[in-house]
Amino acid sequence: MTEVNKLEAEGDVAADFLEELLDIADLDGDIDMDVDGDRAAVSIVGGNRLDHLVGRGGEVLDALQELTRLAVYRETGERSRLMLDIAGHRAARREELEGVAREAIATVESTGEPLALSAMSAFERKVVHDAVADAGLVSESEGTEKNRHVVIHPASASSSESAGAETQTDEPSVAE
Repeated sequence: MTEVNKLEAEGDVAADFLEELLDIADLDGDIDMDVDGDRAAVSIVGGNRLDHLVGRGGEVLDALQELTRLAVYRETGERSRLMLDIAGHRAARREELEGVAREAIATVESTGEPLALSAMSAFERKVVHDAVADAGLVSESEGTEKNRHVVIHPASASSSESAGAETQTDEPSVAE
């Protein structure tokens, strides 16, 4: 089975799980599946009360993503890095974070000094790490649990400064 086929199978399992969830909760929504790089991407769109599944700050969405990953694990026996979006919440948050990253990158480039951002979820840190890498700068995650945040360093940061740089993988985690 190719990697793409494996990811599509993850998406199918996730879609079945989420369709059941929507039925139980008596919510309308269409499920879209895709493969985004090295992970399955599943979105619930088109419903009128989907904001209940997003929750304040995406907390319910994060929990549903973990439950969906567990459903995939139960079915396949393999951990999933599946990304779930509901009503475009993650897509909108990604755009917002890319804007934050662009502003932070401009600040670091103009001052030549590292800049620490506020605490972020694994998904949010991954978006920022990707934007920073695309701009040719160095970033690392620092802190623990709820206080984990990204520090952006100038491109001229020495390799010793970036030796501990984290390549954010956004592995499935119950804590995040």
